[in-house]
Amino acid sequence: MSRHIRVDPILCDGFGQCAELLPELVELDEWGYPIVSDAPIPASLGAEARRAVAMCPRLALALEERRAREPAGAAP
Repeated sequence: MSRHIRVDPILCDGFGQCAELLPELVELDEWGYPIVSDAPIPASLGAEARRAVAMCPRLALALEERRAREPAGAAP
């Protein structure tokens, strides 16, 4: 299992705090809305990711656990 950050584009108003708090995983598009990396959150950035989620004024960010994808054809 790996942790990822997710943005709800319906809730987001483009304040940009997430990119200021977590520039390693979040960048802003030309309108100021976040583009979130699909990469797993490194352990070294766990606290910063939790802070960015907690500080989002519209509660548009969330942390989610994802299962590692198995290679095609792998036995269950």
